[in-house]
Amino acid sequence: MPRRRSRRQDPANLSDAEKEELAERLRERVYVTFAVLAVVLTLLAHAHGLTAGTAATSLTITAVGTVAAAWLAQLIAQLAAHGGFPDRAHLVAMTRTSAGALVTLVAPLLALAGAGLGWWEVTTALRVGTGVLIASLVLISWLGVRRVQVPFPARVLALGVLALLAVGVVALKLLAHG
Repeated sequence: MPRRRSRRQDPANLSDAEKEELAERLRERVYVTFAVLAVVLTLLAHAHGLTAGTAATSLTITAVGTVAAAWLAQLIAQLAAHGGFPDRAHLVAMTRTSAGALVTLVAPLLALAGAGLGWWEVTTALRVGTGVLIASLVLISWLGVRRVQVPFPARVLALGVLALLAVGVVALKLLAHG
């Protein structure tokens, strides 16, 4: 019996409003992933004497600060574009979208918790976190590219271009974090 997808899993079956909400959630998640990845790579480059707790604190502060800034940016944009505060439903949706991006922290913090428990070195935990963050960016990119109505080789090329752009973004963020 073929496996049936639920309405939530297949973006093709979503309403325009649901597609927009999905796009916003993914955008936030990608943005926070890039911010956390830059911090993880910077911590990895300066890992000598770094404790798991210090690394986890830096990651958490970065992610929460990024999410708070994104939420505030949405609020300011709402005020500027609509001349008023969002209604309760929109405010809840904004908050859910922004806060949902904090899921990006789970794998790197779990890896650092393992380092804190002495299971491995902090550098190993940061490498694990880097791998998971990169894998999540690749997955989100592929999920987006696979729906584009072009031949398969063009999708692979698009994914490659996205990967190059992502490397550029990470390089710029690393320059900023020194």
